Amino acid sequence: MTIADYAFYAFATVTVAAGLLVTISRNPVHSVLWLILAFLSSAGLFVLLGAEFVAMLLVIVYVGAVAVLFLFVVMMLDVDFAELKGEMAKIMPLALLIGVILIMQIALGVGAWIEADGALGQRQAVTPEAAQVENTRPAGLR
Repeated sequence: MTIADYAFYAFATVTVAAGLLVTISRNPVHSVLWLILAFLSSAGLFVLLGAEFVAMLLVIVYVGAVAVLFLFVVMMLDVDFAELKGEMAKIMPLALLIGVILIMQIALGVGAWIEADGALGQRQAVTPEAAQVENTRPAGLR
């Protein structure tokens, strides 16, 4: 494995872990901070793919504006989280039922997966060298 493979696995692990922590974090400020980490590691994945322009857009737009805005809004609001959790407990059985149905649908979809005859050959198609691919120059020439 190359260093790019290790970097991919590191960025992917951090992205998935931060995404999970965004959803299960009890404190909304911590949730926004995990969201910023997920955005930054996703930008790292885009850099590995050779899409530097998209990575910079992700960092500038989402981390620089949206996540910071969320952070300030959450910090400025005085929300009673105990009351919100009490209301959530009322709808928890319905949410669990919907979750079980979604997991069953995903399991049925994965169980019925049939791979096409030429799929392996298509995945092994020749790709150009990374030095030959330019993605930001055409975006700037228009």
